[in-house]
Amino acid sequence: MKNEVVLQAFGQYLRQLREARGWSQQVLADEADVSKPTVYRIETARYSVTLDVLVSLAQALEIPLAELVSFAGPVSYPVEEPGR
Repeated sequence: MKNEVVLQAFGQYLRQLREARGWSQQVLADEADVSKPTVYRIETARYSVTLDVLVSLAQALEIPLAELVSFAGPVSYPVEEPGR
């Protein structure tokens, strides 16, 4: 799977947001109109979330989409080529 580290970081962030509200995976799924297995797969990095699901999650959590995707992901630094 591409970007597995990013998916893991996003899943952890989504779980933090959900738990901060005292919600179960089922409650988030119901509020976002997605299935509970979808929430589980996102939180455990087994699913690459689509834009429509991201929008539904942001609406359910009552946060802007930009905030939902502004999680602390892995840091990548540009690699300098030798001789430059």
